[in-house]
Amino acid sequence: MPRPTEPLKQEELRRHAGYLLALTRFQAFRNFARHIGGPYELRPVEYSILILLDTNENVAQNQLAQTLGVAAPNMTGILHRLEGRGLVERVRAETDRRVQFIELTAKGRKVVREAAAVSKTMDKEWLARLSRAEQAMLMELLAKLAGVPA
Repeated sequence: MPRPTEPLKQEELRRHAGYLLALTRFQAFRNFARHIGGPYELRPVEYSILILLDTNENVAQNQLAQTLGVAAPNMTGILHRLEGRGLVERVRAETDRRVQFIELTAKGRKVVREAAAVSKTMDKEWLARLSRAEQAMLMELLAKLAGVPA
C-alpha cells in the first residue's frame, strides 16, 4: 500500500496537454506574483493592460476587453482600480468628445517600464532550462495554440 507521503504517479496525466499547460501556468503565475505582482501590486490582467496602453495609442475600453478576453463590466472595475492608483486615466477624444480613450499616466508609464524590465529578467531565468531555439519554438507554439500572431 502506498504511503501518504509518496509522490503520486503522474504518467497518465503527463500525456494530457491541458495538464502540462496548467502546471506551467501555475508556475508562471507564482513567478509573476513573486517578481511583479507583489512588488508592483499588479495582477496579470492589470500588467497586460499597462503593456497594451504603453505600446498602443487611442485605446478604447472595449478594445482592451476584447483583446484580453475580459467581460466589459469586469474591465470597468479593473480600470477603476488602476485609475484609483493613478496609473491610468480616461481622456476624451479631441475629434469626438463622446469617445473616451484610456491612457497611462506618468506614474503608470514608470511602473510598466520598470515592471517590463523585471519581466524580461524573470522570463530569462524561468526559461533558462530551454535552449534559445527551444524558447523561440515554445513562444511560437504557444502563440499558435492561443490563436495570436507569433
